[in-house]
Amino acid sequence: MQLGNDRSPGFKKTLNIAAIEADYYLGKKYSDVPEQSADDLVDGLTRYQEEAFDYSYYSGPLVDKTHWIGPEGYICPSDVTYARPKRARNVNGEWRVIVQDVLYYTQTQRMETCLFPGGDCRTIAPCYKSQCLQKYVYHRMLSFDPCDTYKGLFIDIYRLPSACSCHIPY
Repeated sequence: MQLGNDRSPGFKKTLNIAAIEADYYLGKKYSDVPEQSADDLVDGLTRYQEEAFDYSYYSGPLVDKTHWIGPEGYICPSDVTYARPKRARNVNGEWRVIVQDVLYYTQTQRMETCLFPGGDCRTIAPCYKSQCLQKYVYHRMLSFDPCDTYKGLFIDIYRLPSACSCHIPY
């Protein structure tokens, strides 16, 4: 059998590699978020502020109990939902349809949103100027482009709310 024969495994492998390399949408189908920082994942906080955080002083739950006032609850209240999104904007701002309920295939996401984004953190003295910030995480979901169905199904990246965090500026 010759290497150039169209029935040889090497020839088919070469054709597959050539087809993959020629695919304009490959980078969009199998993309990764190269760098994740506060610039993308936390409202009101920059990457440089986040990188400057120093936890060396932290010694655990060493807190004066008289400081904790009000009813039991979180410092930054949030709402947690489990949803199966059907449409969303990807990280590039483009609308996509997310594949759901196809042959028992579902994509359930946990989403946590701040009830009072930008509000003061509970039980923290006002002099600290604390603030509740929405945090995000990137999720990959099987999707398709409703404006260009010839792309077929592909994995796309979506920025979803993941937590509500108390931030005390330096």
